[in-house]
Amino acid sequence: MKILHTSDWHIGSTLYGRKRYDESERFLQWLVETIKNQSIEALLVAGDIFDTSTPSNTAQELYYRFLNEVSRTTCRHVIVTGGNHDSPSFLDAPKALLKAFNVYVVGSAAEREEDEVYVLKDADNNPEVIVCAVPFLRDRDVRQSSEGESYRDKENRLVEGIISHYQKVYEEACKERNELGKSLPIIGMGHLFIAGSSIYKRSGETNGERDLYVGSLGQVPADRLPFFDYFALGHLHIPQKVAGCENIRYSGSPMVMNFDEIHQQKSVEIVDIHDQNVDIQTVPVPAFRHFEQIKGDWDSIEANLKRLKEESFAGWVEVIYEGQEAIGNLRERVYKLVENTSIEVLKIQNAMLFNAVMKQYEKEVELQDLNPADVFDQCLTDHGIPDDQKVVLKGLFSEVCRQISEADNQKE
Repeated sequence: MKILHTSDWHIGSTLYGRKRYDESERFLQWLVETIKNQSIEALLVAGDIFDTSTPSNTAQELYYRFLNEVSRTTCRHVIVTGGNHDSPSFLDAPKALLKAFNVYVVGSAAEREEDEVYVLKDADNNPEVIVCAVPFLRDRDVRQSSEGESYRDKENRLVEGIISHYQKVYEEACKERNELGKSLPIIGMGHLFIAGSSIYKRSGETNGERDLYVGSLGQVPADRLPFFDYFALGHLHIPQKVAGCENIRYSGSPMVMNFDEIHQQKSVEIVDIHDQNVDIQTVPVPAFRHFEQIKGDWDSIEANLKRLKEESFAGWVEVIYEGQEAIGNLRERVYKLVENTSIEVLKIQNAMLFNAVMKQYEKEVELQDLNPADVFDQCLTDHGIPDDQKVVLKGLFSEVCRQISEADNQKE
């Protein structure tokens, strides 16, 4: 069976307030053509289909139109699992209807582990592959809280709960394989943070992933999870192998989610399973919009913007001023340079001013330059909280943020 693994579409996402439906639409069109050209028989989408738990009508239309188009290709099976950005109840609502089109949706952790196990069959109805379709596991799915437990206890319980859930689903898959009496490969799907995986950071950001498992919380060691013939992962936006294992992979996000990702080659994974052999091919995803990040002093910024004008650059630009000279009219200078061009400057950041604000509070700072963790940390410092108490309070604050992010706004 030939399988395509992708994740983290984030349909409906914005970048500095700009809608990105056109990019999502072009990616989904490209994906349909790739499925046709590569004769893909099964599509695995490992979470974060939408960017928010309340996707817009436009985002929903793109999703359902895509599923409709895929149903008319060589792809006989589609498995969609929920991610931390998705509303479990929203994804699950049409699952009975979509099942009629061989689209299997697992938006939330099932009450019975066997309900996350799917046997995929070939055109002659012969079983070929077993898939363990595990969605993003929320704290409430896997951990029972105890009165008086410490932050570290909560962390350990969460990790052990995630490991236990995967193990139980894998055991159900093995049981299914034994009943079928065939040596079928077992594929895992997951939306989680496996310890040791690569993630870039800038100013507290995490490449667009909502850091629900804050710090080390929820990071699962790869060697504690079942050994799947292939493990299709989502959640981290950087395409990568995990722990040096060829068969454990994050497909990464197919679109650039912020300017830190503009030099990443986005991709999807094609997994060709024949007998017990697993061949993996990484297929590059084309860039559906041009991005440029310009850093430096004013002379450098000016020279690079002029270069883009000469190149007739059409796309989105982020400008980060790193010079030592205080420039009060930086924004006006930048916009003057790109007048009457196809260059759209989405963000201008004055790094010198930002650093001065964070250190001395002499000037105002835009709220969008900060994240909640930065603000809370600064509050603790301003109020003279001792370092040992800071650790505990930060952990509690992180858990509150996680619970807010995990709220299923679509659930009645």
